[in-house]
Amino acid sequence: MDKLLKGRKLLILLAITMVLLSPVTSAELVSASPPLLQQPEENGTPQPQNAAEDEVEAIAPGSSSSAAAARRQKRSKTLSLSQLMRKYPETIKTQGPRNRMIALTFDDVPDPRFTPQLLDVLRKYHVKATFFVVGSRAEKHPALVKRMIREGHVVGNHSYNHPEFGKLSVNEFRTQIVRTENIIAALAGYKPRLIRPPYGDVNEQQLKWAKSHGYKLINWNVDSLDWRGLSKSQVRNNILSHAGKGAIVLQHGGGGQGSNLRGTIQALPEVINVLRKRGYTFVTVPQMLQVDKNK
Repeated sequence: MDKLLKGRKLLILLAITMVLLSPVTSAELVSASPPLLQQPEENGTPQPQNAAEDEVEAIAPGSSSSAAAARRQKRSKTLSLSQLMRKYPETIKTQGPRNRMIALTFDDVPDPRFTPQLLDVLRKYHVKATFFVVGSRAEKHPALVKRMIREGHVVGNHSYNHPEFGKLSVNEFRTQIVRTENIIAALAGYKPRLIRPPYGDVNEQQLKWAKSHGYKLINWNVDSLDWRGLSKSQVRNNILSHAGKGAIVLQHGGGGQGSNLRGTIQALPEVINVLRKRGYTFVTVPQMLQVDKNK
């Protein structure tokens, strides 16, 4: 019996030894421990990464992580138009001081279909306005630009061929401005200080360049929406329902193929008469902002 018991003990010890010496499979290792986190593959080879570093990457937006905040700030370099207006209040304007003056402005001129008719109305009612000139159109219709100057209106720069400035580099933006200002200078006798960005669109680098070279960018706070081909009553109501102290009113004196600005031309006499009855005086943008019209 003693010999039998000793034999069984030896068998048990031998079995335990074999288990302890056997290799552990990779599947058993994975199930028993956390996986190793990996960075993106580099030349096809996964790169090991510290688990704590990966946890920072995984923090959701809005967390208090300084690293995450720094990345969000880097991605958010582009400022909105309203942010640019707050950051550069003396360079980009949408309205004047809060007094009873209104500036009528007309974009996309000269256009022989519409600009002469607008000039006729303004002359009849003794109103001076601000016209934002497209350089390529001024080259084709120089007599209309000269008429604006002769009749006492102010001209500003509306680019050479009406691109979206936000899609241009600073050098391309500069070319649009300088090329147009040289065309205007030859016709009007001065280089305009005022720039109206097509669509009101501009970025910070362009704004910095404009500021450093003495320009002012002029947008608006009353939009007639006349470019939509609206009727006389629609254009009139869009202006009269929003125009107030220091308003800069956006209208158009030219347009693309198929444009219809009859509503603007027909509404203009009523707009002038009603606003005058309300006690407003019509001025040019340089008069409103008390700046020189030339650079």
